[in-house]
Formats: sequence, structure tokens, C-alpha cells
Amino acid sequence: MRYVHLAGSGARISVIGVGAWQFGSRDWGYGESYAQVEAGRIVQRALDLGINLVDTAEAYAFGRSERIVGRAIAVRRKEVFVASKIFPVLPVAPVVVRRGRASARRLGVATIDLYQIHQPNPVVPLSSQMEGMRRLVAAGLVGHVGVSNFSLSRWQAAELAFGRPVVSNQVSFSLAERRPLEHLVPWAAAHDRLIIAYSPLAQGLLSARYDAGNAPRRGVRALNPLFLPENLARAEGLLTTLRDIASAHDATPAQVALAWVTRWPNVVAIPGASSVEQLELNAAAADLDLSEDEHSRLTAAAEQFQPVRGTSTIVELLRRRFRS
Repeated sequence: MRYVHLAGSGARISVIGVGAWQFGSRDWGYGESYAQVEAGRIVQRALDLGINLVDTAEAYAFGRSERIVGRAIAVRRKEVFVASKIFPVLPVAPVVVRRGRASARRLGVATIDLYQIHQPNPVVPLSSQMEGMRRLVAAGLVGHVGVSNFSLSRWQAAELAFGRPVVSNQVSFSLAERRPLEHLVPWAAAHDRLIIAYSPLAQGLLSARYDAGNAPRRGVRALNPLFLPENLARAEGLLTTLRDIASAHDATPAQVALAWVTRWPNVVAIPGASSVEQLELNAAAADLDLSEDEHSRLTAAAEQFQPVRGTSTIVELLRRRFRS
């Protein structure tokens, strides 16, 4: 397993982590056995393999994901860099403190290693949000502060309001979603900050298991515009490149996609896993060494993928939803 070091703290973070959105959530259709048994096994196996980053949020299954993670890490707390997020509904300072304490209780930890603002809230001033974070850090309930889904200018404004580094920004980043490369990834690399890539496999698009004739029909993926038949057809060139490079490495397309993301400096990825076996494949991607030419080929193929977006995709998703 490879690691990156968090700015000014000495903490090291595995380049592949565990995203726990699925834990306890009905949206993915994994069932109760997954929540009760498999999710805990996934976390345990991740720790065995050297993965230490486990990311959850109070919004995931209304706190149930945090409880599942808490049970899974209870006897191995020192091995885990645990991250959670506050959903920013009225995130004034006292609310941030109260909700941070609640997340720590659900996780069963004295300190949340990384506490993040899940989404920007343009109504509540960042000064109030970051005052809440300062209080949590001062109380020892939070080790590091991060944000999620923030633009670069808003991330910088959060740092100014906090008065110290806001060490990470968790954003959607993958071969199918490359906007962080414009500003966020270069700034993080230049200033010793961290990009945490969620949906690094674009919810499974980059596994190359789907195509225009085989689109997901239920669950979270059925509501994702990337899985409309037209977009799956447009992705075929990218998926073909993934398959070709995967074949050369005796790897899977998903592993190649993860290797592409984590090859960028100061970037770690938090893919989900539906099983221990998938977790093991994700972990192995950390050791997949893409050549400069392969990385460039993937980047070029990704730039050619221009999915249909906007209102028309929402209308089509709703039409398909009601038809099914």
C-alpha cells in the first residue's frame, strides 16, 4: 500500500481508502446482511491490507453508516484514520459542535481524525462554520478539518476563516469527472493539501461492466445520467482504452481507473466496495504502476468522453424511472 502524508501533522493516509456511503443505506440495494456482516468484514480486511482511511458521514443512512464503521474499528482504533462529514443544515458554530460530538459518539471515538463540511452552505458565513470547527479542534474532538464539494476559491476562503490549513477537499474525481484537474488538484499539490476523490469509478461506469445495451435499471446507478444509453455509448472509447491497459497489466479496468486517479500528486481515492473481494481488488490498485504513456493515453481518452448533461438527462431519467 502507498501512502501520502497530511500537511504538517505527520499523519499518513493510504492512497486507497474505504468509502462507506453504502454502509446501511437502502439506496444501493445490498440488503441487510451487507449492513450487518459484510460491511464490517470489508473494514477489517481493509485494515489487514494496510488501508487506513475510512470515510463516512452523518448523512449516510442517517447516521447508521457511522455506527457500522464505529463497530468495525472499535478494537483496531489506532490503525484507522477515520473521516466523517457534517451535513451543513444551519451549520452555525454551536450546531457544528453539537453535530461533531454526535458523530464522534456514533463512531465510538474520542477524536474524529478528519471532520469535513459535506457541502457548501452559501447562507451561513464560513466564519461561523469554521468557528465551530475551531471549538471542536480545541476540545480534542477533531484532529483535522476538511471540506467537500468546495470550489478552490471557497476552499481558500474556508482556510482564511479557519486561520490554519483546511487540509483536504473531498470531490468527485475520476476519468469520467475531470474538473478537479483544472484548479483543485494543482493547488493541492502546490500547497501540500489533499484531494479525496469520491466516486473514483464513477459509480461503476469505469468497471466497464455496463454498455448501451446493458444499463443498470435500479438503485443509485439508475438515477445517474452517466448510465443513460447515449452516455454509455459515448463512453465506449474510454472503456476500450481501460480494457486494453488492464489486459497489459493482468488487472481489471476498475483497478486501472483507480491507478490513474491516485497517480496524481496529493490525491487519494475512496471507492466503495460491495464485498471483501471487491475491496481486495481496490487495494491492489495502489500497487499498479502505470507508465507515463499509459497515463497519458487514459487522460486523452477521458477528454474525448463528453457525456450528455443538463435538463434533458433529468427528463430521460424520470421517464425511464416511471417506465420501469
